[in-house]
Amino acid sequence: MIIAVPVEDDRGRDSEVAMHFGRARYFAFVEVDDGAIKDMVIKANPHQEHGPGDLPRFVSENGARTVIAYGMGGRAVEFFNSYGIEVVTGASGRVLDVVEAFVKGALSTDSSWRARGDFGHGHEHEHEHGDGEDRGLHPGRHGTAY
Repeated sequence: MIIAVPVEDDRGRDSEVAMHFGRARYFAFVEVDDGAIKDMVIKANPHQEHGPGDLPRFVSENGARTVIAYGMGGRAVEFFNSYGIEVVTGASGRVLDVVEAFVKGALSTDSSWRARGDFGHGHEHEHEHGDGEDRGLHPGRHGTAY
């Protein structure tokens, strides 16, 4: 399964989750298999000046079926939903720590993230996943090891 996470920088495993999905300079695509992180690729955001749906399409084209972010506008959430991509918001910290906690069902999220920025008024999903089950995510491209 591939999980996408918008990140502030390209520091590999030490990359921090971006505070605003739409303004992320990079995206980490983390491959998880049987509850373990197998690979991570960080790609520059090709849509710094993006239109509606560009970033959700980019994430989908890279095989991700889940996106974990801190803040995200409601319109982006709607686009992800239209692609069948699960959205988890309110996450912060180092990318691999966040993904590992998510896979273990122990991800702690900030339910008041909307009050901290200009995120619009879409809906938010908070999830706890403890089963480590593959949720139909497609294998993605392999890149440099994390």
